[in-house]
Amino acid sequence: MISSMAKILIIGSSGQLASELKKLQGDFPSHQFYFTTQAETDVSDASAVHTAFQNTTPNFVINCAAYTAVDKAETDQERATEINAFGAQNLAEQARKMKSHLIHISTDFVFDGNNSRPYKEEDSIHPISIYGMSKWKGEEAIKVSGCDYTIIRTSWLYSSFGHNFVKTMMKLGNERASINVVADQIGSPTYCGDLAFFILSHLEQLTSHKNNIYHYSNEGVASWYDFAYEIMKLNLLTCQVYPIPTESYPRPAARPSYSVMDKSKIKSHYNIYIPHWKESLAKCIQLLHQ
Repeated sequence: MISSMAKILIIGSSGQLASELKKLQGDFPSHQFYFTTQAETDVSDASAVHTAFQNTTPNFVINCAAYTAVDKAETDQERATEINAFGAQNLAEQARKMKSHLIHISTDFVFDGNNSRPYKEEDSIHPISIYGMSKWKGEEAIKVSGCDYTIIRTSWLYSSFGHNFVKTMMKLGNERASINVVADQIGSPTYCGDLAFFILSHLEQLTSHKNNIYHYSNEGVASWYDFAYEIMKLNLLTCQVYPIPTESYPRPAARPSYSVMDKSKIKSHYNIYIPHWKESLAKCIQLLHQ
């Protein structure tokens, strides 16, 4: 916990992770939170970013703003790059000038998925989509900016807020007798509530471990099929889930076939417990039923 009040600026406040951060702000009453949406502060606009920093003079900036439409990015490369790469650069430059600590959320999509073991932070980067490339460029811009930063790569995000895989599966499970779900893409579902709590409860340590890249996802490994099956099971839905190969569900953007991430570094630096994905999924679904 931060020993004194911190001013925290959260960019992209209408997204899933930012919504979880907003929900938790009452648990951290000594901090001052500022939330701004991508529409209010377009990160690709350097002057808008400058204004947001000037208005809040933050100690910490959490960048939740991202172009996340993975398939659309294949034909909208310019906008994806503006937000994910140049946007990160603009934030980093202002963070350096204001001596703010930038916490940037990145993705497992910076890897190609050809590993046979969980990816470590220092493993070779090889994006296979425009989205992955734009996020990698954002990481690189932050690293050379001279600002104090923490980059957190995560994967398969979901929460009780916004649009996500869990909500889509629950909707389909109520509407259909059966669905087909890809079973040969392997990763780790991540509950935004867990990631948000880690960030806010470890701000001081993030400062002492500054200029690091970390991997954070929930524990355990799943395919999208496994994930969907568990969602149906926890919701007591009778919809049958059938596994299919990626080739049976072609998409414009290539996905890593294996994007499990090694979390040894973040666990050793912060001595944290990370819940299993099934445990966190059950918690999220319970919230959705309240």
